[in-house]
Formats: sequence, C-alpha cells, structure tokens
Amino acid sequence: MGSSFGQLFRITTWGESHGGGVGVVIDGCPPRIELSEEDIQRDLDRRRPGQSKIVTPRDEADRCRILSGVFEGCTLGTPISILVMNKDARPEAYSEMKATYRPSHADFTYEAKYGIRNWQGGGRASARETVGRVAAGAVAKKVLSKLSPRPLEIVAYVTQIQEVSARIDRSSVRTEDVERNAVRCPDEAAAELMTALIQSVRDEGDSLGGVIECVIRGVPPGLGEPVFDKLEADLAKAMLSLPASKGFEIGSGFAATRMKGSEHNDPFEVRDGKVRTTTNNSGGVQGGISNGEDIFFRVAFKPTSTIARDQKTVTASHEETTLAARGRHDPCVLPRAVPIVEAMAALVLCDHALRQKAISDFGK
Repeated sequence: MGSSFGQLFRITTWGESHGGGVGVVIDGCPPRIELSEEDIQRDLDRRRPGQSKIVTPRDEADRCRILSGVFEGCTLGTPISILVMNKDARPEAYSEMKATYRPSHADFTYEAKYGIRNWQGGGRASARETVGRVAAGAVAKKVLSKLSPRPLEIVAYVTQIQEVSARIDRSSVRTEDVERNAVRCPDEAAAELMTALIQSVRDEGDSLGGVIECVIRGVPPGLGEPVFDKLEADLAKAMLSLPASKGFEIGSGFAATRMKGSEHNDPFEVRDGKVRTTTNNSGGVQGGISNGEDIFFRVAFKPTSTIARDQKTVTASHEETTLAARGRHDPCVLPRAVPIVEAMAALVLCDHALRQKAISDFGK
C-alpha cells in the first residue's frame, strides 16, 4: 500500500483515523542514540488537533509510547515501534459517507482500487496518518544531531493563506518566531489577517489552502544521489506524499523559467576556506546533491476537501445526491502541517546522511 518511506532509515506508518490507534515502525535507526518519549512528544504536541480555534476541535492528547527498540534511554539498533492511541474517535459522525463519496477526497479512488474502504474519517486517507511521520521525524532529528558535522536546523512556516501573503526573511527566521501565533506565520501582521480569514471561512462551512516554506540550515555538501535519488527529488516525493499537498518547488522554482542563465547561475567563491556560492537560486541543491548552502523549498496545499456545505456528488450505487459533510475537520490544514513538513524533511536528510556515511566510511 506504499506505507513505507526511505532506504537506510526506513519508516512504515500504520493505523486509521478512527481505529484503535496510529503509529510507526522505524527500521535502520543506529544504536546508542539517546531517545525518550519526551523527545518525540514535543513535535507531536505541535501537530495534534484541538490546539487552537482555527483547527479541528477533535480532542486528542496524542501521547506517544515507545514499544520497542529503546533500552535505558538509548536506541538499540533494532526496529523502534511508536504507538499513539485514538481517544476521541467519533466514527458515527461519518455514517453519511458510508455510501456517498466526498468531492475531491479519496473515498471514490480508494474504493476503485481496493473494492473496500474505511469510511470512518477516511481511514488511511485522513491526515491522522501523519502522527507516525511526525514521531519518526523526531527520531530522525536525533540521529541527524549525531551525524551532522555542524548544527542542523529545520524551520517551516506558513507564507500564504489564499491571497494573504507574508514577508519573511528566511535567512534569520527561527522556530520561536513561527510558534508565536496559532497560524504559524512569523509575520505578525499577515498572521492576524490569515487568522481572521480562516475563522470567517470556517463559519461559512468552507475551507482554504496556502503555501508553507521550509528552510534547512547546516546541511553539509555531498548529500543526495546524482540520478534517480536526487535530494530535491526525494524531498519532492516526501512533500507530495502529504495529505492535501498539490505542488512543490525548490530554490527559484518556477520563477527560474523567467530568468536567463546569467541571472540564475550561482557564482562560486571561497569564503572562510570553503567553497560557497554568492547567490542561492539553486536552493542548496545542485545536480541532485547538497552544496552546503541553505536548502529552501515551498509546498502548496489545497483547501480541505471535507466541508460543511452542500456539494454535488454521487453514491456508490451511482445515484446523484448532495452532501454537506459532518465531523470535525481543519478549515485550513496549513498551521498543523508545519511540523509535518519539518518531519518529512528530517526523514529525507537522515536517510541521505546515513547513505553518505556509508560512502565516506568505505575503505577506512
């Protein structure tokens, strides 16, 4: 079912939105990495529902339990299994969707593929599946802190909600700036407009989309593979595997189509004894391999599919009908998607860092 991600640092997420619980199995984590449930819980708390008035009111504490792979506070090198129980599941709220397809959701396509689907909150198609990704991302960050020759920092933030755009200096933005408001936009003026917009659209029973940008500092040169496993290709796959994601661009992205080579190329120079670039249109990746500059990319998210307004649709028996969905849903997924984007970036970097270590250690 495509529930696994990564090569050397490989994760498999499991569980449905309104089942007994959700979680992840991590295989390939090196031994002797200090790890506790508190290390994981910090990121889960940023992702969990019910944390503000502009997200779903589902009340889940999302407390994690490490079931295996950790002993006396350190990883063993064996598979790590992490469990988060579902406490506030209300499957009865989705009874109308048992035979009716929600427009733009995965109801019809899941049934077309498997001939069966979990209609309670969307099952695996629910963003609740991302609990396992965030838990695994927290473990990946711990591994990266051991593998990286210099401190590595991953910071994602909301830059746009519908037509409201923020002005953010990606070279200096920090996590504490992002966490100052519920919408997770470090531009306070734009954040106020975004919050008001989300609240008004939520009251109308509708939803909104937008853009999250992520910057990664401290990545050494050499991560990534030059052909099919380019670093930006794996980042793109990671981000486009997220629920509601619809677009990805790195560095100059689509803006490069309006530039000449003489404008877009990043000139090299020697700075502090290291090869550096004077500009960073490449977004920190050239030829599929990191060049030591900041990596930055953007992810576009569509409006939440499940809305409380009448929409034309059909049933499994091919009858035309209308549906105004019940249940508890985010009017805009972006505020809670910020830690998920960071987690997926950490998973990609951790996998490539381990692959690079295998190359650099060869023959020693």
